[in-house]
Amino acid sequence: MTQVSSDPSSDIGINASARKDESAESPALAALRERPGFLIRRLHQIHVALFAEECAGENITPVQFSILSALEESGSCEQTTLGQAVGLDRTNTADVLVRLQKRGLIRRRVATKDRRRKVVSLTAVGQATLERIKAAAARAHDRTVQALPAEERRRFVDSLVTLVEANNDVGRAPLRLT
Repeated sequence: MTQVSSDPSSDIGINASARKDESAESPALAALRERPGFLIRRLHQIHVALFAEECAGENITPVQFSILSALEESGSCEQTTLGQAVGLDRTNTADVLVRLQKRGLIRRRVATKDRRRKVVSLTAVGQATLERIKAAAARAHDRTVQALPAEERRRFVDSLVTLVEANNDVGRAPLRLT
């Protein structure tokens, strides 16, 4: 006979014994610790802080780094395509690109075939900035998951990929997965 656990953490695979002592936690905080959305948002906040610390002096955000990285990978591309590559909606993509353009990190021009579209490319300054911060950004990513044992880090990231892929069409700005 299969036993059913009354522990709500077992429903989402949380190992209660691996967590810090929760006996002093308020019920509200304990409930938050069981909510994947809350924990993902909090981990994102932590990652942004680690990224800012590692990339101090460069005045660049994780989203801006993602845009620059996508441009390096794809070469010049249409602004909407670039936003889809990093999962940003049109408005946020345009806002980020304006900031990057003001700093001379990217160039935007009107597309020759369709003047309603803008083509984005990485400038030499943008490429140099990207090269300068790649190692720092990698350290931020590593630090984000360093509390996990080494063998669990890959599984954690694989699980995140699974969740993103399974729910990609629900987001306001789906990530282009192909």
